[in-house]
Amino acid sequence: MPQFIFAYHGGKAPETPEEQEMEMAAWMAWFEAMGEAVVIPGNPVGKSKTVTAGGVTDDGGANPIAGYTVVQAESIEEACDMAKGCPSVNDGTGSIEVAEIIEMEM
Repeated sequence: MPQFIFAYHGGKAPETPEEQEMEMAAWMAWFEAMGEAVVIPGNPVGKSKTVTAGGVTDDGGANPIAGYTVVQAESIEEACDMAKGCPSVNDGTGSIEVAEIIEMEM
């Protein structure tokens, strides 16, 4: 079955321990709802740098990645439907870029 990467952008960091607990519960509920489709739960990521032929910048690009997850689905449309359940999408603070992972033979 094809695999897809969810690249998270944006989102809002919890400001209190209570908000952090509620945020974690929302993410865990979403992962549980996706069940075995979640191949790699992933993690948030730290500050990023952008590498180009012109050098390295500390800006992370126009829309820096905030984290990732790998899921399996029959189609990109199915993966996008799963992505719609993301807490940061639902609260309007973030977005998810969904892309199929292409298997390459080496």
